[in-house]
Amino acid sequence: MSSKYIQNCWCLFICFFFPIYFKRCTNNIEEKNLTIISEFHLCGFSEDPDLQPILFGLFLSMYLVTVLGNLLVILAVISDSHLHTPMYFFLSNLSLADICFISTTVPKMLTNIQTHSRVISYVGCLTQMSLFVIFACMDDLLLTVMAYDRFMAICHPLHYPVIMNLHLCGFLVLVSLLFALFESQLHILIALEFTHLTEVEISNFFCDPIQVLSLSCYDNFSGNMIKYFIGAIYGFLPVLGILLSYYEIVSSILKIPSLSGKYKAFSACGSHLSVVCLFYGTGIGAYLGSAVSSSPKKDVVSSVIYSVVTPMINPFIYSLRNEDIKNALRRLLSRIV
Repeated sequence: MSSKYIQNCWCLFICFFFPIYFKRCTNNIEEKNLTIISEFHLCGFSEDPDLQPILFGLFLSMYLVTVLGNLLVILAVISDSHLHTPMYFFLSNLSLADICFISTTVPKMLTNIQTHSRVISYVGCLTQMSLFVIFACMDDLLLTVMAYDRFMAICHPLHYPVIMNLHLCGFLVLVSLLFALFESQLHILIALEFTHLTEVEISNFFCDPIQVLSLSCYDNFSGNMIKYFIGAIYGFLPVLGILLSYYEIVSSILKIPSLSGKYKAFSACGSHLSVVCLFYGTGIGAYLGSAVSSSPKKDVVSSVIYSVVTPMINPFIYSLRNEDIKNALRRLLSRIV
């Protein structure tokens, strides 16, 4: 199936469901006398041939460490019956989402470095962007769900086993996936009409949704409004939910009379809070910051941090700060050996 055929199908879909948008885009295309492109050029890193082997080795090692670290967390949760609880159920799903998250960008980048090519097809770019949004949103929503789980465990410990049952946990993960798919489709619908005279360059190492949206036929003001709207729905609201959960958590912890009890309660949330700060701090900063001022070098650095470094660090944060995970890993390794 050719990319031109897919583009025509998308255009017909938009024409039927969003006639105002289609008319506006069509008018812009006719006014600028532009043609629909069939490929993009990724140009996020240095073209210096001496740096290519270093970049390849660096990102390959980071990718392998990420996959191995998150797989160990998943295997530890599955193999140890002591970890068959809602908190570790969500953690294993977060690790799976992190593996998929980094796999949408780094393998393609490694292939481009090896082949000395920066070209990605129209269909390939939209596919990469769609998958990237899905798994980034899954991380986003799973962290929010995990905050709710900690809220129930600390603020309502007696009702926790009844409320946070297996059915509710599965339902929350399913809802997170559905919302992630919906956000992905929003990005696809906005980025349907790519137009340029000869070729389009994306100043990043992958089809970053932020930059892909800027290539659509919307003007800068409308594009920024769309970014802020999506950022508010999938950024601000989950952060607000996490902040409200931790407000209640901190209030409940301060009421605990014993110092050891307070420390135990705080330590149960430390790993999750560290991952939340790392993920949201880099992700929202990169997403909304680009709408204010665009700097290719800063965009690449922030993209590397939240799309490569964050999934790599997450399993270490949970394993190093969590005795249950460390004990489960020891038992798993002893069985293997």
